[in-house]
Amino acid sequence: MKDYFSLRVLDKFAVIFNKLGADYPVMRRIIQQKLTMDGRRSTTILQGNFNKKAAKNKDSNQFHKSLWIYGIMGLLMVPFLYIGNHFLFQMSLVFGFFSFLIMTTMISDFSSVLLDVRDHNILLTKPIKRQTMNLAKTVHVSLYLFYLTSALMVAPLLAACIRHGIWFTLLFVIEIILLDLFFLVLTALLYLCILQFFDGEKLKDIINYVQISLTILITISYQLISRSFQIVHMDISFQLKWWQILLPPVWYGALTEMLFEHTLDRFHILFSILAFVIPILAILLYKQFIPTFERNLLKLSNDGTRGKQRRGLIRDQYLKWICPDPKEWAFFRFAVHMMKNEREFKLKVYPSIGFSVIFPFIFIFNELRTLSWSELSASKWYLTIYFTLTLIPTVILMLRYSGAYKGAWIYKVTPLASTVSMYKGTLKAVMVKLFFPMFAGLSAVYIGIFGLRVAVDFIIVLLNASVYAIICFRSMKKALPFSESFQFAQQLDGWKVLPLLLLIGVMGGVHYLSISIAYGPYCLLVLVTLIHVGLWRYAFRGRV
Repeated sequence: MKDYFSLRVLDKFAVIFNKLGADYPVMRRIIQQKLTMDGRRSTTILQGNFNKKAAKNKDSNQFHKSLWIYGIMGLLMVPFLYIGNHFLFQMSLVFGFFSFLIMTTMISDFSSVLLDVRDHNILLTKPIKRQTMNLAKTVHVSLYLFYLTSALMVAPLLAACIRHGIWFTLLFVIEIILLDLFFLVLTALLYLCILQFFDGEKLKDIINYVQISLTILITISYQLISRSFQIVHMDISFQLKWWQILLPPVWYGALTEMLFEHTLDRFHILFSILAFVIPILAILLYKQFIPTFERNLLKLSNDGTRGKQRRGLIRDQYLKWICPDPKEWAFFRFAVHMMKNEREFKLKVYPSIGFSVIFPFIFIFNELRTLSWSELSASKWYLTIYFTLTLIPTVILMLRYSGAYKGAWIYKVTPLASTVSMYKGTLKAVMVKLFFPMFAGLSAVYIGIFGLRVAVDFIIVLLNASVYAIICFRSMKKALPFSESFQFAQQLDGWKVLPLLLLIGVMGGVHYLSISIAYGPYCLLVLVTLIHVGLWRYAFRGRV
């Protein structure tokens, strides 16, 4: 195995790890093994940028190769450091953006590491101390968090050093470390709470829904940070609210302003204390509960019981008209089962559901700052529901991947003359089981806000979504559903999502123009219906 540079750095602190109760040589070997295995794991940000050539290279680390993308994201924080000298405003936005990226990455890429139970099955059967294993896991996650943070913050740190000097940069580094520790422990403690109350299959399902909730919560939190400030004629003023005490980025913005602008009041002092005390208390609390956390992780090894599965005859009879062809109906049910039980698929797709749900509301709430409810309900802002379509390309991109991809041999022995029924049934499963429930719930809320006048428009959006799904499907790589490993996804397909997202804007723009024309929505409804019927009838032919 490769002797990583990070391991040689850890060697300098071997005495400290030994004093913490670990057997350092054993801990080092465990970390080395974990780093080697992680080098063969694809990262979510590249949608699994991992090809066969990389798989043959044992020293190829896909996470390290993806860090340049995080570096580009970090450039987006640089302009905030040059907006005058309002440190509270500048640093709250910087730390807010940083927190958003760190937490979403923790959810998507590091949850599988935090919740890894293989250590218990493999290592604890050997003469290895539990303290050694726990420290190895903590260091393992911390190393990757260090790489991620370094890539994200290298540009902002250089800009801070040039703009505000070395002392500001040193404080910046300390604040970043404290935030990293806080979010790492916060994620672990959150999973600890879930592990405490649930077990078996139900626990694994709940974790997926918690990841959706976290995605929504993080997005809302970033919006709350921007709402804490009011900008009038470039004059930035801070509006103190009780809920700001729940926003860690504001703590560190207040700490920076207190130290460099010498602003001393109850608000700055309180938030500065929180900036130091809360991460330290969180670490101490986590250390106290590590044994409980590791013990509860064993619940993930328990398949538990799903209880009696109801046959759902009424539901099947209701949905059968969607797939009149028996073969198409069989693949519909197969795809539903896979999407319901494939946890790696849900891990990559479910956070996108959170974004698709929350972004339309963000635009609505932003408009309420300048419009009254009556003005809003009479406006055309209900077209923000088009943001729900952003879920579709992500789901379709992931449809061909599965953790059980080796079972794809079943396709070869299935007596099918063509794959049309297979693809149509799978795509309909995506629209009916993933997209439509989300769209229906959001439509009900929007109708409550904008009234029944938007019902026709939402029918148009739903038909546009169906058309858009076929366009996305035709644009993606040709592959059988659930037939490829997540590790062998191609980076190129991830970039194909970007132009497809622009198509949503085109559809929304055409819809917006039709509203300004007499009977325009009804004409558009007829046109979209014809396109919808034509595509579902002919678009799947020749698909291999």
